[in-house]
Amino acid sequence: MNDNDRSPVDYDLLGRQLESLMEGCTHALPVLANAAALLWQELPGLNWAGFYLRKDRCLLLGPFQGKPACTVIAFGRGVCGTAAARTETQRVPDVHAFPGHIACDSASNSEIVVPLVAEDGHLLGVMDLDSPLTDRFSGDDQRGLESFARILASADWSGLAL
Repeated sequence: MNDNDRSPVDYDLLGRQLESLMEGCTHALPVLANAAALLWQELPGLNWAGFYLRKDRCLLLGPFQGKPACTVIAFGRGVCGTAAARTETQRVPDVHAFPGHIACDSASNSEIVVPLVAEDGHLLGVMDLDSPLTDRFSGDDQRGLESFARILASADWSGLAL
């Protein structure tokens, strides 16, 4: 990976691709599986792309692309748990400087975690993207991924017994 892996992403197109994948099936589980694959395929410079789903005050590993990952993360722990507890995107340019960072893959150097929030404000889970590049995620990435997360939150989550 090098700095060329930081090329801009067309997030409008990415959102339309996700919506297209949701046509005919809006159940959250296949939507999240396809979303993880789409992010993995379309965003350069990643070494992990996936989701953690809310279960009480914890996050459970959901669909993802990349190396095996932590299976349960408590709210407030690491970048994912912090995003869940605060219901705020966490964009971390250097994970090694983040207090309490959970190192599932020692190759990760930057991370962005975007909460998935239902229209009623209920936290559904988080979208987690890791990169071996330091400072991989820009403000444009954050805005684009937050828009992507809103589309995901519109899926049918009722079939997930979490």
